[in-house]
Amino acid sequence: GAEEPGMEAQELALGCGRESGSPAAGGSPEGEERRDPPQASVSNGGEAESGKELVELKVIWNKNKYDVKFCLDSTGAELKQKIHSLTGLPPAMQKVMFKGLLPEEKTLREIKVTNGAKIMVVGSTINDVLAVNTPKEAAQQEVKAEENKKEPLCRQKQHRKVLDKGKPDDVMPSVKGVQEHLPTVPLSGMYNKSGGKVRLTFKLEQDQLWIGTKERTEKLPMGSIKNVVSEPIEGHEDYHMMAFQLGPTEASYYWVYWVPTQYVDAIKDTVLGKWQYF
Repeated sequence: GAEEPGMEAQELALGCGRESGSPAAGGSPEGEERRDPPQASVSNGGEAESGKELVELKVIWNKNKYDVKFCLDSTGAELKQKIHSLTGLPPAMQKVMFKGLLPEEKTLREIKVTNGAKIMVVGSTINDVLAVNTPKEAAQQEVKAEENKKEPLCRQKQHRKVLDKGKPDDVMPSVKGVQEHLPTVPLSGMYNKSGGKVRLTFKLEQDQLWIGTKERTEKLPMGSIKNVVSEPIEGHEDYHMMAFQLGPTEASYYWVYWVPTQYVDAIKDTVLGKWQYF
């Protein structure tokens, strides 16, 4: 137990052996409260003889100042342990600055720390990191992205809105188990993500994909489309929902619903340029 003097000597080394009656490392709350708690565990018990030279430091972390007396012959790593006991900040998350980054293996004497030296500590406890670094939206988007990965696209809310309208009345017939070339007529009878009618026209001689709605026709160079994704619609596997990626991120997907399955591969190959023209 903590009463054996041998133990005390080791655990209290950083107090330089002046207060041998205090609780062992990480001990009782009153040990935490005092201005200069001596607890911190040291690997070698050799530091505990008294007569060590102490230096008074001002440890500054997160707008808090701590006055600390510390052995000059203790290392940076030991100082980090001490800072941990003051701030609750794990040593691995501390950046300790004294004329640059404090080297863990050197003693304070070696790096010429003098009385009244200011030691800056940069770092956040895990809880602070979680509280600060994830603005709510980012956190929610990550959660959403995670959920979205798990569930099929067609179950996601944005897609359900459209799919729940059911199959468009003028949808093109689909043929299961067959891969067809693109039809020479536009692919029509599909919905876009706002549930408006959309048709796709492949202008191969211009190397363009035309996305036409009632209001207007977007003429997109095939080369500008970064990716094409598709997924069968649950319950109607002979039709796909398909997206053309028009910009750098997933937010720029242009969704089209009820693409007949026999054209899916041809559309991908055409847009992404896999057809070999012989």
